Amino acid sequence: MRTVHPEPVNPVNPALLRLLRERSRRWEDRVADQITRFAGSMKFVYIHVGWFTLWIGLGVEDYPFGLLTMIVSLEAIFLSTFVMISQNRADAKRQVIADEAWRTVQEEGRQNERLLTMSNEILGLTRQIHAAGACASAPESRTPAADRRRTDETRDDG
Repeated sequence: MRTVHPEPVNPVNPALLRLLRERSRRWEDRVADQITRFAGSMKFVYIHVGWFTLWIGLGVEDYPFGLLTMIVSLEAIFLSTFVMISQNRADAKRQVIADEAWRTVQEEGRQNERLLTMSNEILGLTRQIHAAGACASAPESRTPAADRRRTDETRDDG
């Protein structure tokens, strides 16, 4: 049975793509990523189970297994360092996402302000148009001819 290591998914976010490109330029980061990916796999676990079983089963050293303990301790120190590197990388990704989200929120705020300004301008123009229409119809209704028409209409109704 072959263990397949999942490849990192390429991000869609442009800011994360930039971060991934920057990170892939440094060989130290590429090595740390590979070690972290392998150390987080079941293949790593199976290798260690086999190694410990053979070490103890073949009697490479007597109990309390001082050399094995020292090797495993050193490995744990290095692996914890790689875990910290991985956490730092995850923190950097989260920061990039947060910064991008903040820029988006700021841009949306500016767009909203522009939309509110435009809406208020449209409202003002609409009020001016209505006011101009009311002024234009008001003098017409007070002309002598309009007054005669109203008087004639009142007489016809009564």
